[in-house]
Amino acid sequence: MRVPAHSVCTAIRDDIVAGVYERGGKLTEDLLARRYGVSRVPVREALRTLEAEGFVVTRRHAGACVAEPTEQEAADLLEVRTLLEPLAAARAAQRRTDAHLKVLRGLVRLGQERARSGLGEDLRSLGGWFHETLAQASGSPGLTALLTPLRHKIAWMYVVDFSAAPGESWSERAAIVDAVARRDAQRARALTAAHVERARASHRLRPASRSGRVRSDRVRDSQHAVNTVSLRN
Repeated sequence: MRVPAHSVCTAIRDDIVAGVYERGGKLTEDLLARRYGVSRVPVREALRTLEAEGFVVTRRHAGACVAEPTEQEAADLLEVRTLLEPLAAARAAQRRTDAHLKVLRGLVRLGQERARSGLGEDLRSLGGWFHETLAQASGSPGLTALLTPLRHKIAWMYVVDFSAAPGESWSERAAIVDAVARRDAQRARALTAAHVERARASHRLRPASRSGRVRSDRVRDSQHAVNTVSLRN
């Protein structure tokens, strides 16, 4: 079975975001192929995609390496998010379906429950799913294609402090969903802009490692055998 390059790309990207491959670390096609149980062909295609997304750079005499973004580049990502997320919410208010609303409301309920329980890791995942669904509800594949890697890169570069009023954050998301449900594009845009701007204060840059190595402890914790019958990405 030929494994799609996008499945390999997702696996490598997830491991980069999780810190399995540290910034500046070399990404060898042979090692990646063995790790994910695939041939070198989808690995090569995946690395090209990840380079276009900004996760990987190709260096002379070194080959593919994990990118090392600067603090300014990281700050720019948050700035771009403040522009695109409100646009996605406004478009969602105009184009959403009942199915989108059902998912968004379900995510808000779960987020509010987890916020009361103090489950930070669950909140990160739920928040990502919420904003991914909101982007999909915009009915704009181009906008979704911009926002998805943007969120991955922000998760890679920043640690989020969930101790800063997580319940309030999910109340803001609930208000956004209400505006989307009423097809009030102007209010959805304004609420999302305020939500994203306040969220910036809870982001702090991750310290960049200079070892350039694959972290064996993260490899043990990360399960990404993509050459299986359970391909979903």
